[in-house]
Amino acid sequence: MTEFLLKANEDTVSFSNLSVELTTKVVDAASIGAEALFTANNLWMMLATAMVFLMHLGFAGVEAGFGQSKNTVNILFKNTITPLIGIFTYFIVGFNLMYPGDFNLFSGVLGFSGFGIGFDPVTDGASIGYANGGYTYWTDFLFQAMFAATAATIVSGAVAERVKVSGYMIFTLIYVGLVYPFLGSWKWGGGWLNELGFYDFAGSTLVHSVGGWGALAGIIVIGPRLGKYVNGKVIDKPGASVPLAVIGVFLLWFGWFGFNGGSVLSANPDLVSFVLVTTSLAATAGGLLGFFTAYILFKRMDLAMAMNGILAGLVGITAGADVVSVNSSLIIGAVAGVLVVLSSVLLDKIKLDDVVGAVSVHLTCGIWGTLAVGVFSSNAELTFIKQLYGVLAYGAVAFPVAFAIFYILKKTIGIRVSEQHEIEGLDSHEHGIRGYTIIYDD
Repeated sequence: MTEFLLKANEDTVSFSNLSVELTTKVVDAASIGAEALFTANNLWMMLATAMVFLMHLGFAGVEAGFGQSKNTVNILFKNTITPLIGIFTYFIVGFNLMYPGDFNLFSGVLGFSGFGIGFDPVTDGASIGYANGGYTYWTDFLFQAMFAATAATIVSGAVAERVKVSGYMIFTLIYVGLVYPFLGSWKWGGGWLNELGFYDFAGSTLVHSVGGWGALAGIIVIGPRLGKYVNGKVIDKPGASVPLAVIGVFLLWFGWFGFNGGSVLSANPDLVSFVLVTTSLAATAGGLLGFFTAYILFKRMDLAMAMNGILAGLVGITAGADVVSVNSSLIIGAVAGVLVVLSSVLLDKIKLDDVVGAVSVHLTCGIWGTLAVGVFSSNAELTFIKQLYGVLAYGAVAFPVAFAIFYILKKTIGIRVSEQHEIEGLDSHEHGIRGYTIIYDD
């Protein structure tokens, strides 16, 4: 009997050890799986960051292509300095102003958690726990910094060919460093509009409309280019390079895969794939309707309007790329393609000179795309009224603040180049070199 009990006890101990061993292996397998998923998620987010960064080259191509050849270096200089200022200021103050965490004041209207960035995954917790395994702290910062710099680039194209570089740099420093992240905190930083239920998936309002409001303020304060509006007529100023502009548009479309696809904030295969489909279909519908609308109005096959139609569709779908149906994305893009043409015509009617159509693309279609979420989303909580409230709130702050910055610069250091410099070209006078130099052999 004693031997039987001893044997039974040994078997129990062996079974317990086996159970512990199997449990340990299951835990190890789960941990390995979680780490692998985390690595895949973060890899996609880093790739998306790189694609959004490449959009700055797209903006440079569009602006230099649509601008006159005598101002090419000036335009490219602004497009080069913008991400430098944008990323640096976002590091200094923007990131913690936009994502203040628990440091929120006035019911989520304003918050700030300190200067610089300094999260240490060793002392502050494992990286995999930062965003539920979606990405690291460092990826989060860099991805968001690219969005911040994009908002300023929108302004650059609208005010091209007559703005002083010094004035533009100061505006960018303030607008990207303080205004954009402050406004962004209202939604993406968990602020009051987020609590209200306002929705903006990837930034039709937070990025594009904020940049568009700044662009509108700029072209009002600075005024049109010399000779743009004469005796009630709109004088065309041919761009330096149509091929360069086309390349720029397709680079922007490519970058939008990271802009919208990265906004899923993980490598979720179903949702990322769906977002890329709605994004591309909106772009195609926007381009087609931009072309057809321009053909009806101008009786010509207008390449510029087809290109801006593509960008309009992309901007329009950005707010709701993850919450509207595939068919709805086509409608959103198509309406954006019509709106971008009508908006451009209206701006010329009231003599607001926008070199690349930035206001029409980013502001007009950014507003439309944000409101469209409340129309086409199947989520009953995403209502048109909430979306309209958010659009009005951002416009009520972004436009007057941008206008005030430009106006103060105009009255102090000056915001516009001299008449002589504008006529002869900014490249020679502001930079001492030309963008296009043809040397003939004797």
